[in-house]
Amino acid sequence: MSRASAAFARSVVRLEEALREPSTPIVRDACIQRFEFCFELAWKAIQESLRSEGRECTSPRSCFREAFKQGWIESEEAWTRLLADRNLTSHTYDEALAEAVYGRLESHRMLLASLRERLPSE
Repeated sequence: MSRASAAFARSVVRLEEALREPSTPIVRDACIQRFEFCFELAWKAIQESLRSEGRECTSPRSCFREAFKQGWIESEEAWTRLLADRNLTSHTYDEALAEAVYGRLESHRMLLASLRERLPSE
């Protein structure tokens, strides 16, 4: 397993741990932070895996498009929503927004966990 894929896999485990905690404002914020780490590591792991196959991607969106073509993710649209939530949480802090994103983290976790299982291991 590549360095990026291993870091990504660990980050998903950490997100899963946080999501099992009883909901409090601190847990919510920690879960969102872990989601942001997972997102960054996900697209970097995709990028690294694609490079090892002689393909390139230079942004999260282009990496998700290529991962979809490779069959590593099932829905490019779902990953676009994940990207939108990551952009919202990393550039703005608003209590209502944080609650809304927190409410979507379980579905995001499922996407991330599925990618973790499908990424090629070298």
